[in-house]
Amino acid sequence: MPGHDSVDIRSGIKLRSITLLIIAEILAMSLWFVSAAILGDMTSEVNLAPGRQAALSSAVQAGFVIGAVLSAVFGIADRYEPRFVFAFFCVVAAIANALLLVVVPGSISAIALRAITGASLAGVYPVGMKIAVGWGQKDRGLLVGLLVGGLTLGSASPHLLAYFGGADWRSTVLVASALALLAALLVLAVKNGPFHAKASAFNPSVIAEAWTNKSIRRAYGGYLGHMWELYAMWSWIGIALSVSFLSQMPEAEANQFAKLMAFIIIGSGALSCGIAGWVADRIGKAELTIIAMAVSGICAILFALTFGGSVWVTVVISIIWGIAIIPDSAQFSVLVADHARSDQAGSLLTFQTALGFALTIATVQLAPVVAEQAGWAVMMGMLALGPAAGIFAMWGLKKTPA
Repeated sequence: MPGHDSVDIRSGIKLRSITLLIIAEILAMSLWFVSAAILGDMTSEVNLAPGRQAALSSAVQAGFVIGAVLSAVFGIADRYEPRFVFAFFCVVAAIANALLLVVVPGSISAIALRAITGASLAGVYPVGMKIAVGWGQKDRGLLVGLLVGGLTLGSASPHLLAYFGGADWRSTVLVASALALLAALLVLAVKNGPFHAKASAFNPSVIAEAWTNKSIRRAYGGYLGHMWELYAMWSWIGIALSVSFLSQMPEAEANQFAKLMAFIIIGSGALSCGIAGWVADRIGKAELTIIAMAVSGICAILFALTFGGSVWVTVVISIIWGIAIIPDSAQFSVLVADHARSDQAGSLLTFQTALGFALTIATVQLAPVVAEQAGWAVMMGMLALGPAAGIFAMWGLKKTPA
């Protein structure tokens, strides 16, 4: 029966494309937290002030914001073939990351290269979401959830590379760049879905929808609350754990164990993203974000209260935090896609991520400064303010039809 054959072929292409897209996302996003993963070993080689340490991480966010704003304003994700955009920026990011090996560690040049890496990743993550939402409507929560799961695992991977690389931080840099190049090749084999739409012309007024459309505005607000917490936690959880573990074990052992746990804690979120997406498609996307933010906010407070105590109590709380902190991320994006026109979704998704990552520049940069004055326990506990604000923003979107 031709009709059934057509459906089977399309289902097979969808499964293959989404699988390849997720793998490409994992490999490409391994570049994001390279500096955070190698920071301890790098500072052992070169003495870096807290502000310079933070700059290596926040430069990625700053670069991402610049790249995302330019991409959104010029409609790159909507006007051009997204697979080629994804592949091109993977290559640029890989080269910028690899050049860290030939500049002075922690120098202005190194910070600039991290910014270029971040700007390039603005052509990867939002564009990946554009491709994913083109493959479904009723199952968008699941599709984007799986993609964000890939982003999460990719973001965690530098900590695992650093764990196996030991004190040789340069090997982590090199392997991460090689993985991004592989991602560029894989994404070229991905196909666009039946719901993919291409904008016919440059239209910067699309960005106004982020304010005039009430539902999109609420989704943006929830996302900002979520981002207040997410990247500060991901960027500094390894350092915070290392300090916490020092009260219970020798310094070398604490540092090495913190690397492994940072990978597990961040990576554990990959397990919840797909499940959360499936649940969100059934109970409501806004409802899922509220539940996730409530759990992650509570974990931030518990982390602060148990800091410096039993290693395993801190580890268990941190893993639950890692599971809860990320699955709502996909649903903020899906809500924007649900309430936007198909030919505007890419630009609005990119602008959403630009605003979110602009906020993370402040949280990532200020985290070590606050920690130096008040301690890491207080710093990590303050992250609960983001989920609280996000829940307030999302409350009005419960059961709102797209």
